[in-house]
Amino acid sequence: MSDMGSLQDFRQSGPPEGRPIVAFDFDGTLTIRDSFTEFLRWRAGSGGWALGLVRMAPAVAAYARDRDRGRIKAASVKEFLLGVDRATLEADAERFADRVWTRFMRPDALEVWNDWGDRGAHRVIVTASPETTVAPFARRLGAESLLGTHLAFDSQDRVTGAFATANCRGEEKVRRLHAAYGPGLRLAAAYGDTSGDTEMLAIADQPGFRVFTRRP
Repeated sequence: MSDMGSLQDFRQSGPPEGRPIVAFDFDGTLTIRDSFTEFLRWRAGSGGWALGLVRMAPAVAAYARDRDRGRIKAASVKEFLLGVDRATLEADAERFADRVWTRFMRPDALEVWNDWGDRGAHRVIVTASPETTVAPFARRLGAESLLGTHLAFDSQDRVTGAFATANCRGEEKVRRLHAAYGPGLRLAAAYGDTSGDTEMLAIADQPGFRVFTRRP
């Protein structure tokens, strides 16, 4: 099982007819830093976070060699979330979003986000972070859709410590967009801040790379 079951409010059956589609990366674009790392740190507490990092030393060393972001992210899920039930994780994600919102979201990014909404655009967040932990932010933003990495859950709805999909960055972002809106998709605009957004920006009429810089 994946995390899709709890995110039906963001699922849509096809491209929104007559509406421009605008894609936003989440971490570092709409936010000032990586949301998933901050969520894990917040949830674990200072002691649990420090201990977890010590246990992750082999995975960190492997990342220094292979730069595989998906592998290091999966290692962090296994260390910090293994066995957590879906309802608890969703509740924690809601509390985290409530706690950090005012100091986490970029004001200039929110202005552009809202402007596109006022213009009738279909706004989709495309993120490498797990959909489960980004969903509370997406709901508060009024996002029409959310595409992210899917956590894997077992038959008892507990986190298995792995992902059910590929890490949603680079070419995977475009693949997920094509799966949601069709292979001929052309975005009206796209915004991102790392090399993992390059492919998504390439299919946008208005690509915005690191255009948001303000902090709360």
